[in-house]
Order: sequence, then C-alpha cells, then structure tokens
Amino acid sequence: MDRISRVALLAAVLGATAIAPATAAALRWANDSDVASLDPYARHETFLMSFDSNIYEPLIRHDRELRLEPSLATEWSQTAPDVWRFKLRHGVRFQDGTPFMADDVVFSFARVTGPGSALAEVVASVREVRKIDDHTVDVVTKGADPTLPAEITAWDMMSKAWCENNDATRVAEIAGGEENYAASHANGTGPFALKQRQAEQRTVLIRNLLWWDKPEHNLDQVIFRPIADGEARVAALLAGDLDMIYAVPPQDVDRIVKTPHLRILHGPELRSIFLGFDVARSQLMDSDIKGRNPFRDIRVRKAFYQAIDEDAIKRKVMRGFAMPTGLMIGPGVNGFDTALNRRLLPYDPEAAKQLLAEAGYPHGFALGMDCPNDRYVNDEGICDAVIAMLAKIGVTVHARIDTRAKYFARILGPNYQTSFYLLGWTPATYDAQDMLFNLVATRDGQGRGDFNVGGYSNPKLDALIDRLENESDEKKREALLHDALVIVKEDVVTIPLHQQVLIWAARDTVNLVQPADDYFPLRYVRMK
Repeated sequence: MDRISRVALLAAVLGATAIAPATAAALRWANDSDVASLDPYARHETFLMSFDSNIYEPLIRHDRELRLEPSLATEWSQTAPDVWRFKLRHGVRFQDGTPFMADDVVFSFARVTGPGSALAEVVASVREVRKIDDHTVDVVTKGADPTLPAEITAWDMMSKAWCENNDATRVAEIAGGEENYAASHANGTGPFALKQRQAEQRTVLIRNLLWWDKPEHNLDQVIFRPIADGEARVAALLAGDLDMIYAVPPQDVDRIVKTPHLRILHGPELRSIFLGFDVARSQLMDSDIKGRNPFRDIRVRKAFYQAIDEDAIKRKVMRGFAMPTGLMIGPGVNGFDTALNRRLLPYDPEAAKQLLAEAGYPHGFALGMDCPNDRYVNDEGICDAVIAMLAKIGVTVHARIDTRAKYFARILGPNYQTSFYLLGWTPATYDAQDMLFNLVATRDGQGRGDFNVGGYSNPKLDALIDRLENESDEKKREALLHDALVIVKEDVVTIPLHQQVLIWAARDTVNLVQPADDYFPLRYVRMK
C-alpha cells in the first residue's frame, strides 16, 4: 500500500466515525493532569503509559485480571536460555494502514533504547532483537531472563515507516522541553485512534476500525479533559459534564456516594508511596549542614522514619483510603511477604530526637523537600503532614511543590536536583524484581537504577539483583527476593508509607474495569 492509499484509508476511517449517528456511545472523562506526551516512550509514568496504551500495543498485554495474554505476538518460547522467539500476529495494521511487521519490532527496540527514551529499563535485559522473517523475531537477552514476557508488557510497538516519514525516529525529551511529531500525534495498532489533540485542554480518541481484535467496548468516541482542581473535577461530574473521573479526592467520596446515578469504584493499588533520601552527594544541595550529608548516617534516616506517623497520615490525610506498609511492595506483587510488611520502627518522636543527637544533630537541621501536587492521591497533603511531623524533632523542611511535569523533570535523571522527596512506584512486571532493579540498584547509565533518585549503592544488594535476573527456579527466586527486601528495609533506603487505594467515580451508565496497576483500559468500557 503506497502512502497516498494509506492516507485515503485513514481519512475513510475518520470519516466513518465522524458521521456516526447521534446515539453513538461516547465517554467523557477527566484526570487531574494532562497526558504529558502521546509518545509511549516519553516518560515511565503510569498515567502516560496507561493513556497511550489505548492507542499503542505491546507484544504481550495484561487481561482484566492482569494475567499475561497474547497481543501483537500470538506465541512466545525460549529457544535458548538467552533467546526468546516471538511469533507476530498476521493481518495487523497501524492506524495509517501500514502493516505491522518484524521490522517494526526491531525499530521499536532501537528507539526505546535510544536518545530521549525514558523506557529503556523495560528492555534493560535485552541485548538485541533479530528479525527471522516478516512475522518472527528473536529477542536476545544479556543472560538467561525467565521473566522477560512480563517485563515487556509496557513496551509498545511503533511504526518504523511512520516515525521515519515524520522525523520522529528518536524520542523528544520532554524534561528538556523538546517536541516532535510523535509527541502530539499518534499511529498505533490499538483499539483507539487519535482524532484531536489540544494540550492541557482536551484529547479526543475515536474507535479504530482497523483494530485486529474483537472489541469488547462500545465506544465510538472518547473525550478526555485534564482538570487539575479536585473540587472542579468533582463538580463537573456532579453537573453531568463528565461520565467518569479517574482521580477522586478522598474528602469528596461521601458527596459522590450520596448523589443519584453516581458511584464510587475503589480497590487496592499495586503502587507504593514512599519517601527517599539523597545519599550520594557528599553535601546536600539545599541544607544548612555544610561539608557533609546527614542522610549518609543511618541514624538520621531512622530518625526521620520514627518521626513520621503513617497511621495519622492514613486517618487524617487519606481518609482511610491507604494501606500502611513496611515494604516497598504491596499485596499482589510477587515477592510480597506479610511477615516482612511490619513497620521497621514505631512512631516515636522522642526516640527520633535521640537518634539525631547521637548522629551529631542535637538541634536538627534544615533541608528542602520535593513533592508533586497532581500525581498521587493527596500528595501535597502527605508532604504537608510529613513536614509538620519532622518539625517536632527539630528538622525544618522547605517544600518545593510542583505539578508532575516540573517535579519529574527536576528529580529524575542522572542530574537529579533533590535532597528529600516523595515518590510512588508500581512494579510494571508485578514482581519485586522490578522495584529492586529500578529504585535501589546502583545506577549504570543503561537503564539499571534509573529511578534510584537518591543514588543509593550497595554491592551486596546489587549481587542479589544480578542473581534474580537469571534465576528461573521459583523457590530460589523467592529466597533471593526475601533477602533483597530485608536489606532495603533494614538499611532504611527509603521510608515506605502506604499502598494507595484507587478511587474512581462514574455514572451508573458506565461499565468499566479498574485494574490494580492503575491503568484505565478503554477497551473494556461499555456505555449503557
């Protein structure tokens, strides 16, 4: 199919939707911020990946219960300890009409590991992708990788021809303010296609009539609006201007429940919310302590731990919609151990003061803290509570509160600009290895430790993570995960706070699925 024919085909698809009858099913929904980019490799951030996954697709996806199932690959197997062979689905076309082929997989690997990509870590164990024929590829790993299928569910496939034709073969670095065609346009194989994009205002998707799968949804159009203010978002739902909101402030739950034809959907999320420290710099970048870094002393990290009353955060800030934790992973993640999930140290401000004095800070100290105000449930409220609690032990915290775009641009990357921060993490593979690899492994500049914001490094922990990457025996993996989680917990690498509880709201005309990974799969939505 030549370029003119492809354009004509796409126009026909858009036209068919545009003249759909007035009774066509449409979903109007909102979240607390806009999707930062339509490029699926632009940022390893749940909302961006969730939104873009309605347009783009991986080789293997998750079903309603988060089990693995075929997507653009129909089958996969290990032909050698370090080789996975994938058979690609026949008859799949991108939304511009071009066929999906092995060349697109090879290209997508080069792009996801290339300049600007924020998703290199999802294929960090992959050394090479080889084309065997038009519908077969071999994924060669750097060593035996028994969990590769689960690791690549966040790796969406892109069209080689479309990216080349639109000068989008590399990812625009949104943290640096770059922009390219793929950031504001889209061409995937998924159930929905982009119709209109007005950044920070609205994004309109339409049914992809070329989709290879049998639709379970009945949507012809999806209108998404970013509404940052929680009260305004809820008001739009109550007024009938929206059918669903993705993020509900806990304080508004009762009001929604009491409103006819509205309902609350809630359930445990795989995401863990935690506090982190800069332990890499010899001197904190924004502290009144000069010539040394207090966080390099475990007594200071323990003092911070004991100064924070997570039960009060759950009760007062989260209105009960939180599950306090002692681990960096929660129930539903492979490797979770109930016995290990107890808090390491009890809330005890007096004990915290004593620890600070023993470490040489009897009068405390001052430092900065970085927090988002539109990324996690009541994130700014959590930071406010933490600041007030630390003040009771003599620690003065100056908060920098920003929207997620500014916040992530500042704290992520090798030149992170933070001393103390709030962050959340959902293991993409639903396995603790994902958290260990991304958050606490020593940075190597090739994907490993990319989200280790504080620069923590522990050779013993790294050795366990290395062994995990190549261990296929489940019992041995379980023991390795346990040992690694013990190190992270006892060394107070972070301060785990809680697992979020997802809180969505919808009209009773909307049937949807609420997965624990906080994705919103439009392919399951049906309007009555």
